[in-house]
Amino acid sequence: MAPNDAVLAPFRKQGHDHGKCVRDALTAAEQVCAREGASLTPLRRRVLELVWGAHAPVRAYDLLDTLRGERRRAAPPTIYRALDFLLSVRLIHRIESLNAFVGCADPKHSHGGQFLICDGCGAVAELDDPTIARRVADRARALGFTPRRQTIEISGRCPDCAADG
Repeated sequence: MAPNDAVLAPFRKQGHDHGKCVRDALTAAEQVCAREGASLTPLRRRVLELVWGAHAPVRAYDLLDTLRGERRRAAPPTIYRALDFLLSVRLIHRIESLNAFVGCADPKHSHGGQFLICDGCGAVAELDDPTIARRVADRARALGFTPRRQTIEISGRCPDCAADG
């Protein structure tokens, strides 16, 4: 595997077509939900759109604030149910260290993911390197541990922040 084959979502470069990115994510979501027999309700779709629209980790209460501006009846259980659904069909990932969510760059394929999180600007890149995942799972099993789910979060500096000093 070439090093870039594992990169699902690189750090965003200037000139990135954000609108196309969000549209592509929504199209993929519709396909995944149709394949899984799941319902992408208008609210779930809107929450997914907001997560992708941020293009950075977004917290549930930030989503709630936006939804309250659009729908008066939006409440924490509303947003958490939508996020739980989106997680269950692998359309988003939870970044545990930030208590936030990002859109999944490849929702059509199940994967754990490795996330590079910039301490400077908060940008996130998503990797899916099977070699890393396999090594961690092998080490876990060697200790008698049975891995169920694997997400690796690595903090550091993105190329733009590293260049800024």
